[in-house]
Amino acid sequence: MRMTKRTTVRLPDDLLTRAKRLAARDGRTLTDLISDGLRRVIEEGKRKKPSKRVLPRVSKATGGLMPGVDLTRFSDYQELEDLEYIERLRTGPK
Repeated sequence: MRMTKRTTVRLPDDLLTRAKRLAARDGRTLTDLISDGLRRVIEEGKRKKPSKRVLPRVSKATGGLMPGVDLTRFSDYQELEDLEYIERLRTGPK
């Protein structure tokens, strides 16, 4: 037997009305409809891949940061991003 807990959920009137209609049409309870919806959202969140992190460019010659890049100044990093973006616009996708 599953353990269930009671809770209060505040929903917009129109959403609640539509959910009740859908549950009735499918011969289900509103609780089942909400539970299934929450399960889907939680499962989809587990399947999403983490977003790719963008790291600053590294000089291949010395193994350090590119000349003029100061990681303590965000504006330097943003300027490099902007320059790369402009170059991609000029040359097109690779």
